Amino acid sequence: MGHVVLFHSVYGLRPAVLTAADRLRAAGHTVVTPDLYGEPAAETVEDGFALLRKIGQEAVLDRARYALREAPADAVLAGFSMGAGVAGAMLAERPDAAALLLLCGTGGEPETVRPGLPVQLHLGDPDEYDAEPEVEQWRRAMTEAGAELSVHRYPGVGHLYTDPDLPDHDPAAAARTWERAIAFLADR
Repeated sequence: MGHVVLFHSVYGLRPAVLTAADRLRAAGHTVVTPDLYGEPAAETVEDGFALLRKIGQEAVLDRARYALREAPADAVLAGFSMGAGVAGAMLAERPDAAALLLLCGTGGEPETVRPGLPVQLHLGDPDEYDAEPEVEQWRRAMTEAGAELSVHRYPGVGHLYTDPDLPDHDPAAAARTWERAIAFLADR
């Protein structure tokens, strides 16, 4: 099984991220969940954005790089929401990544995609942070760049629908997401 580096959302390293990592470990993967903030997780999305502003995007990316220093070159890059963006940003520096698993947000730039890179996206439909036109443009660009892209949309769910401690939580959509993600990672 593979090595997965799982980046948290703008909320910070919440229990739901650790539970997700345990779920992936139970499927046979080695999983690392770096704390990109170095501070307690936020209680609200507004507080999460305030933490991000305080720490700064560049510091967050530097912490992601630091977390990846011990990971194998072919580690799967994964993340929730903001963490999906971080995972996608790290792809430019990790060209041998086995896959990109994006939960509740898009990530990755087409110019950093190697042909055949497996990419899986799970996203609410609609999603308040990833508008449909931008998702479609991203999907088209990633596919044209050669990504083996699979997109799974979940109608009527909130943005962070996989987190049972948030109002967005949707148990059925979350269960389906984990089934699909575990199947996706099975060959990585």
